[in-house]
Amino acid sequence: MGPETKPLLEDDGLIPPGIHIFNNHLNGPQTTPFTSALSSSPPSKPRLPQAIAHRGFKTLYPENTILAFRAALEAGAHALETDLHLSRDGVVVLSHDGNLKRCFGVDAKIAECDWDYLKTLQTVREPRQGMPRLEDLLEFLCEEGRSSVWVLLDIKQPYINHCRSLLPTYPIAIISWSPLYARKFLSQPNVSFNMFQKSLVGPVGKLFIRNVRKQDRRLFVWTVNDEEWMEWSIRAEADGVITDDPELFLDVCRRWDGKRFVASSSAEGGRLVLGSEEETAVREAARKGRVRDGSWRRTLKLWVDVVGVQVLVAVFTPVLMFAARFGLVGPGPKAQKALRL
Repeated sequence: MGPETKPLLEDDGLIPPGIHIFNNHLNGPQTTPFTSALSSSPPSKPRLPQAIAHRGFKTLYPENTILAFRAALEAGAHALETDLHLSRDGVVVLSHDGNLKRCFGVDAKIAECDWDYLKTLQTVREPRQGMPRLEDLLEFLCEEGRSSVWVLLDIKQPYINHCRSLLPTYPIAIISWSPLYARKFLSQPNVSFNMFQKSLVGPVGKLFIRNVRKQDRRLFVWTVNDEEWMEWSIRAEADGVITDDPELFLDVCRRWDGKRFVASSSAEGGRLVLGSEEETAVREAARKGRVRDGSWRRTLKLWVDVVGVQVLVAVFTPVLMFAARFGLVGPGPKAQKALRL
């Protein structure tokens, strides 16, 4: 079957409140059909995971920019994943890093810069783009034809109880690289899980997946860019796959489903026009680069990666649990002051 037909973190299928405010604030909440990226399949088949674009179409465009988000929706992505930081003057901006060096070439912290300065910056990566605010993303999603798109926000704040008290109406997903650590949050009601995919391979990961399914929770996996791991995610019946290349993932889903691919209409009314020869060449080069390497060396590398991840999880999970138990990890003084904790 195709992916589910509503945002995965909403039990009732409604657009999340923060997005709805910009969408149709006069008419109150409304049920919105969530466009399937794939054709329907016989009920005997499990649903395919939804495509969640990691910082937009990161493979081809500068991450966390409106261009990358637009390209992801054009490729058929169901949802966008992005990261939030707060500027010195309280503006919520989209950036994975707290420092501007990697993406914008400036060795400064976002928290120490005002928005008037941040809005002048351009990405190091071509085509050069500005840093968007959360407000810009929400306005972009309110353009015609995008009412079905949902957003996975990484707020850089790991504590459920604080989120529950400050944002009680918003669904929450815990992001973790350790199923041993994440399982303690199964006792929290209605919490979903966003897991490092390779940590779920093996008996511990399989047990965690079974427990998540037993409690009818959502399961997302990140960051999945290889076809082999995309196929693994489908077999594991993940609800959503976070990927830098949503176009490739949907190609894998199309082949897996065995039916004709139907592009998502999530970008209807705002399709990305690839008018330039340069942009078209970039996409074509990316497609050619997707030739699957089936050599034994690649297979060996995949297994070495898996074993390495399992060892790291086994070693560092006790450290993480010890640190959490004694309050050595958590929000710093600035975050506590901002959240009034």
